[in-house]
Amino acid sequence: MPPSSRLEIVIWDFRVLIEFLKAKCLMNCEVALILEHKHEQLQQMADDPMNQVFEKSLQYVKRFSGYKNPDAVRQFRDFQLDLFSEFLSRYELAEFELCVLGNLCPETLEEAIVMVPSIKKSRS
Repeated sequence: MPPSSRLEIVIWDFRVLIEFLKAKCLMNCEVALILEHKHEQLQQMADDPMNQVFEKSLQYVKRFSGYKNPDAVRQFRDFQLDLFSEFLSRYELAEFELCVLGNLCPETLEEAIVMVPSIKKSRS
């Protein structure tokens, strides 16, 4: 049931924020791996054409995936990328912040700070 009073709205927003911070986020490259696997399964099981929403979702995550190789995806998730390994291990990032960096692939620390402003706060 949607919240009705201002207090209920604030409480609702807080609960959503807490759930969001606890949620497991996926980078586009991770979603692409999952959807590609599902796509292969669906092709083997049926002769029916693929759902357009599924196809467009798969095309989108493939297009905007910074990492195409499954090993590279795992390396990024494990903080092994050369550019960010020291940086990511030094600063605690929320799951969604890691996904932002993984999706947008900043090339410099300055770019990363623009994309995830909380990094600048944790550097101070």
